[in-house]
Amino acid sequence: MTLRNKLVDIALEWQKCYGAAPSITSAISEYDAALLVGMTEREYSEYMKDKTAVSKGSDFVFNHQRYQVKANRPSGKPGSKVTKVAKATNYLWDKLIWILYDKNYIMQEAWEWDVNNYELEFDGKSRISPDDYRRGKCLYQKK
Repeated sequence: MTLRNKLVDIALEWQKCYGAAPSITSAISEYDAALLVGMTEREYSEYMKDKTAVSKGSDFVFNHQRYQVKANRPSGKPGSKVTKVAKATNYLWDKLIWILYDKNYIMQEAWEWDVNNYELEFDGKSRISPDDYRRGKCLYQKK
């Protein structure tokens, strides 16, 4: 069992016992995004070892590209369907990846935007939906 799967199992058990899962979506999505763009687990581990939980701009760098990651995961409870997604608050990155998970942290889809197209499309927009992000480059879509 991978470390990622152990973390997910613990979060889901926590949710079962206490009602809400711990906030692991950011950590899981950054890891998943790195693997999606071709980074190996070892490369990601080495890159992240000296990083802090909060870094301005990008979440990781791979092949000279700075990546910002956004993700959503519905809890599975009534009314938890994802209708609004996080917007980047700065443009200190080269590519943004948005990931949508199901309630069990299984990736359903992933979309990529380059910074110029993202800024043109969303800078003046106050609310972004999953359909907005789906106009980017599809990196993954569960069949």
